[in-house]
Amino acid sequence: MFPYHDENETQRTPYVTVAIIVVTVAVWLFVQGAGMGLALARSVCELGLIPGELTMALAPGTPFPMGDSLVCLTDPGRQLSNLLFSMFLHGSWMHLLGNMWFLWLFGNNIEDSMTRPRFLAFYLLSGLGAAFAQVIANPASEIPMVGASGAISGVMGAYLVLFPRARVYTIVVLGFFIQSIALPAWGMLIYWMFLQVVGGLSSVVSEQGGGGVAFWAHIGGFAVGIVFVKVFERSDRVRAHVRQAWRPRDAGGW
Repeated sequence: MFPYHDENETQRTPYVTVAIIVVTVAVWLFVQGAGMGLALARSVCELGLIPGELTMALAPGTPFPMGDSLVCLTDPGRQLSNLLFSMFLHGSWMHLLGNMWFLWLFGNNIEDSMTRPRFLAFYLLSGLGAAFAQVIANPASEIPMVGASGAISGVMGAYLVLFPRARVYTIVVLGFFIQSIALPAWGMLIYWMFLQVVGGLSSVVSEQGGGGVAFWAHIGGFAVGIVFVKVFERSDRVRAHVRQAWRPRDAGGW
C-alpha cells in the first residue's frame, strides 16, 4: 500500500517540512556521497546510532561488517549526538525517497496544526522516542541505525489523532494488478502500524541479527506522536482545517 495523495488541504506553506526535506537531501548528497561507497559506509558508521554504543553494552572497537571488505568499529563513549544526526541519514536512494515522500504527504498537515517551532520540536521528539524504542528492543546491537522514518512515524501517529477521517488515496499492488483506492486515514495508518508490530515481533522471535527495518523505532515514534500531539497542537488551527479544508466523500462504506 503506497499513499500518494490526501484530501486535506494545508492552510499555510509548510516551511519547516520543506526545510527538513532540503536538509535531509543535502546530507544525503554532500555528507553521504549520494550513496556512493566509502562515503555512505563512513557516514553510517560514524554518525549512525549504534544501540550497544549508546548503552555501553559493547566494548570499544567491536566490529560490524558493512560489505565490500569494510568494517565499522564502535567508538568509546555513548555518542549522544548520533541520536540527532542519525535522523538525517539514510541507507539508499529508495530509503531516502520513501521517507521524504511520507514526510511531505503527512507532515505538511501536522505542521499546519501547530506553530512552526512546535512542529520542529515535535518532529525531533518523535525521532528521539523512536531511537530509544529501538535501543530498548535491542540494547546490545552493533548495527548502526539511520533514517528519518522514526520521526515520520510520529508525524503519522499525529495524523491519526488529528485527521482520522481524511481521505487518503493509495496504490495497492496485487500480483499483476495495480489499483488506486481511497481509504480513511485511520484505516491506512492502523494497517501500516499493524505491519510494524508484526515485523517487530517477528524480529524478536527470529532473533534477527542482520540489518533491516527498525520496526521498533517505527512503533516508538508512532506512539510518541499519538501521545504528544495534543500537547503541541493549536486547536484553533485544527478546527479551521476540519471546517474549511476537507469534507471527504463516502469512501465505500468506511
